[in-house]
Amino acid sequence: MPGYGISGPDAGTGLLPWHWAEQKLVASHDYWIVTVRPDGAPHAMPVWGVWDDGALYFSSGVRSRKVRNLTADPRCVLTIADTTDPVVLEGSAEMVRDTPALERMLGLLNAKYSTSYGAELVDPEVNATVRVRPARGFGLVQDDFSGSPTRWRFG
Repeated sequence: MPGYGISGPDAGTGLLPWHWAEQKLVASHDYWIVTVRPDGAPHAMPVWGVWDDGALYFSSGVRSRKVRNLTADPRCVLTIADTTDPVVLEGSAEMVRDTPALERMLGLLNAKYSTSYGAELVDPEVNATVRVRPARGFGLVQDDFSGSPTRWRFG
């Protein structure tokens, strides 16, 4: 973060461990997904989702702007709703169609949000189930703004 007086990785409190970010990703109630419209303009929308096995899963109508954007260009940004101690991930989305993964996501979503959605929520003909795997991530703790900013890179 040039120009912000950020300490080096061994100064301040040091880099944040990835498990800190994963705990925040699991616990977040809401997420923001930013996609790219066909004309190159950004599109941001809040979603419910679940963090599982290194990816964020969420569901949305197949005709929604975000799903149409991700079908055309899978690059996206997702963030947790916490702007005080944020986790921001840049990655790539894919549509999930295999039954075991859809059933797992539905079970995790129902448990997390105390809902009882049925199989129609993950019916690929009606609602897309999207998996976002990160390529890069960023996090920081506001109370240690100059000592905590961390970037993670993934395979």
